[in-house]
Amino acid sequence: MTINGTAGVLVSEDWGFVTGMCRAMQTLESVVAEIAPTNIPVLFLGESGTGKAMFAQRLHRLSARSEEPLVTISCAAMDPAQLSAELRMGADRSKDSSLGTAGSVIFDEISELDSACQRNLLYALPDGHADSQRGVIGARVISTTRRNLDDEMRAGRFRTELYYRINGVCLRLPALRDRREDIPILVESFLSKHAAQFGRPRPSLSPRTLRMLLDHDWPGNIRELENVVKKIVALGDEQLAIAELAAAPEPPALEVPEHRGYSLKAAARAASREAERQLILKALGHTRWNRKRAAQELQISYKSLLYKLKQIGVQDSEAD
Repeated sequence: MTINGTAGVLVSEDWGFVTGMCRAMQTLESVVAEIAPTNIPVLFLGESGTGKAMFAQRLHRLSARSEEPLVTISCAAMDPAQLSAELRMGADRSKDSSLGTAGSVIFDEISELDSACQRNLLYALPDGHADSQRGVIGARVISTTRRNLDDEMRAGRFRTELYYRINGVCLRLPALRDRREDIPILVESFLSKHAAQFGRPRPSLSPRTLRMLLDHDWPGNIRELENVVKKIVALGDEQLAIAELAAAPEPPALEVPEHRGYSLKAAARAASREAERQLILKALGHTRWNRKRAAQELQISYKSLLYKLKQIGVQDSEAD
């Protein structure tokens, strides 16, 4: 089963987890909660920085094994000898092995394992039968990867048997560029988090800065966004903190045609639309993307706000 998330933000105050408000991300969160009590292997797919490790930790925290250790193995740094030794001790439930005492184990970026490591891991994983061989990993197996494993298998770089052993449930995390409507509330969360961390006043961002954050493509996804917000809080100067984003080419807010028939009235209307867009985005940021409260702040009806959101290209399908 594969669940594709596309947008949204939910915040779990108990551990600072940020997911999403839209239906797709709520579905991801509900599926994680549903499968957490089971022992089914879970595979998280997504680009670097989309939150795979956070979701994996969330799965462990919601599981019946939450009081047992959570062990993360960095597959990119693992060689066959190290992995074999760890698996051997883990199979014997050795106290000297982190795997031997783990409640859950995360194989981070599992596609980075070489063929020898993949073979060793395959023979150590449960085969799904109740009477499976003695000596397999007893911990809940959670894997993450940023690579397309279908492509990796076709290229012969990833074992098909291992793929089906780790892929009990497959959850796909969306890139931040595909869930731009979540950026304001993610920014609000990160501002509060890092203001508290640094002991600084919580800054309030200008509409221009928020617009730049919304327009940026975020190749580093949520991790990159959080680093930018952290810089804003640390420096206390949002213009300096976003200088690199400002240096990137942006589409102009208003395109002025060169032909002579362009009227002053048309320019005024265009400027008015842009000003309205900025006010709406600022109100949504203030209200943590609560559309009903934003409509009250803007002194317009809820229905009018939904219509204007369509006009400015913001999805309204997840309106409260």
